[in-house]
Amino acid sequence: MAFPSKLLNPGEHVVVSTRSHVKALIGPVLVGVLLVAAVVVLSRLTDSTLAGAVAGVVAVLVLLWFVVRPVVAWLTTTYTFTNRRFVKRSGFIAKEGRTIPLNRISGVDFQIGVIDRIFGCGTLVVSDASTAGSVLLHDIPDVEQVQLQVSDELHRLASGDRRDDGA
Repeated sequence: MAFPSKLLNPGEHVVVSTRSHVKALIGPVLVGVLLVAAVVVLSRLTDSTLAGAVAGVVAVLVLLWFVVRPVVAWLTTTYTFTNRRFVKRSGFIAKEGRTIPLNRISGVDFQIGVIDRIFGCGTLVVSDASTAGSVLLHDIPDVEQVQLQVSDELHRLASGDRRDDGA
C-alpha cells in the first residue's frame, strides 16, 4: 500500500505507511457469516417467494452496509508519515484527507489493550497543536515500532538534521 509518489513534494520521502490491522475486519466477516446462515435457515423454513424476495432484499442491504462498506473503508484508508508530514487518506470515489505537518506534532503515543496484544496492534495517538488536539489511529499493526520510527523522525526534525530531506 505505497503512498503515491505523485503526492510527495521534492525531497520528501515516506517514513511509515500503513493501514488498520485486519483485526478491524473481524466484525464485518462475522456479520457476513451470520447473514449467510440466516438466509440459508430462512430458505429452508419458508416456501413463500414473497418472503424469499423480501429476505433477499434485506440480506443484500445488510451485506452492503455492514460488510462491503467497512471492507472498502479498510482497503481505502491509509496512514502515512513522511519526513515532513502526517497524511490520513480515505475514500473510494469521494476522497478525504487530513495532513498535519511534522513540526506541528507535539507527541506520538500508543495504547495497547489486551485484545490488541493478541493481534499485535494498538492505537497510535498523534497529538498536535491544533484545536482538534489529537488524532487516534486505531488498530495500527506493530504500533510500538511505528511510534519509534515517527518519534525518531520528530527528533531528527527538532534537532535540525535534514540529511534525509535532500537539503
